[in-house]
Amino acid sequence: MSVTHLDHLNLTVRDFEETAAWYGRVFGFEVVERETDAQGRPWGVLRAGDALLCIYEHPELRFEDSGARHAHGVNHFGLRITDRAQWEKAMEREGIEPGYGGPVSWPHSMAWYIQDPTGYEIEVALWDEGGPRFGP
Repeated sequence: MSVTHLDHLNLTVRDFEETAAWYGRVFGFEVVERETDAQGRPWGVLRAGDALLCIYEHPELRFEDSGARHAHGVNHFGLRITDRAQWEKAMEREGIEPGYGGPVSWPHSMAWYIQDPTGYEIEVALWDEGGPRFGP
């Protein structure tokens, strides 16, 4: 047995419709499954290529952004893109201002750090040609 991909990320969000629409406009995610829980709150699965996000609406929950790297919890999650020009057009169209003063250069990639409507930080990563590689 071996793990080949992260299957999905499960997020609790303030507003299902707003969040699904935002991920659709910005990253091309589509709602591929939609249900309601026992309390009548919407939840669903969003898909873009092989990437899956499961979102569950809980408007009563508060999003805590401690900003502390040593705090427990999700600091951010990453989405990989393949086209810088398309990404920059999407940021401009949506009025998205990346954090940390703009794109951050890493040894083999460039990343933009943004927030979704609930406040989750997303690292949008553009890898150098050849994709992720580690080691010597």
